[in-house]
Amino acid sequence: MATPCAGPFLGAALGTALVLPTVAAIGVFAMLGLGLAIPFIMIAFVPALRAKLPRPGPWMVKLQRGLAIPMGLSALAALWLLWRLAGDTALIAGIAAMAGLVFFLWMGSRRPGLGRVALAVGVGLAIAGAVFLPDRPSTEAAIPDFAEPWSEDAVAAAREEGRPVFVYFTADWCLTCKVNERTAIKRQATLDAFEDADVAVFVGDWTDGDPAITRFLEGMQRAAVPVYLWYASGREAEELPQVITQDMLVERAQSSARKTSLPPT
Repeated sequence: MATPCAGPFLGAALGTALVLPTVAAIGVFAMLGLGLAIPFIMIAFVPALRAKLPRPGPWMVKLQRGLAIPMGLSALAALWLLWRLAGDTALIAGIAAMAGLVFFLWMGSRRPGLGRVALAVGVGLAIAGAVFLPDRPSTEAAIPDFAEPWSEDAVAAAREEGRPVFVYFTADWCLTCKVNERTAIKRQATLDAFEDADVAVFVGDWTDGDPAITRFLEGMQRAAVPVYLWYASGREAEELPQVITQDMLVERAQSSARKTSLPPT
């Protein structure tokens, strides 16, 4: 609910809540929480719904094992993110901590008295990881060949040249960002249209919480990525939706190319 990666449904609500007065913001978050809780509340207070629930049986074990698959994939994604944010040492420490926790949980299942010990070890490992893991050495973000690192000065310079500009703010931990990049931005048709229209593309990588990007997003009253901005030649920024398509970008680039190819009047 509160991740800085704003998906297509919660982005507007979260962005609005973060710029509202405190009481109104609390109300927005309370309604979001209520929306998530409604199915459980209905089951708890409506006997007819409870009666439709399947009886306990072997299906519960199968469901438990099935749900272990997305949980395992989530754990792998978290380890990858830990490596991206804090480096190899953190990854090794994270794997070791998970292995130790699994061992204690397994021992706890065999000896019930060790259950609390396993819980204490897990909490201790989490606290130790948050306090003692080193920060990742500062490195340059990987910028695609067709783009440049974002800065307000670079964008202003490109606009002064009369070029259309496309800016996208992304992060390694933002699934929506990565899907949009794969399906819309990094497609060959999009890149060809950008090249034909001489579009200047800038990438703002917010993986490490770049302070300059944070200030810019706050100035736009945004607290999450993805954020996509299109600057047509001589115009102010147009903020695109959080879920973009290839056609959306190609059409804007082609429109800019047609305008620049027209003879002056």
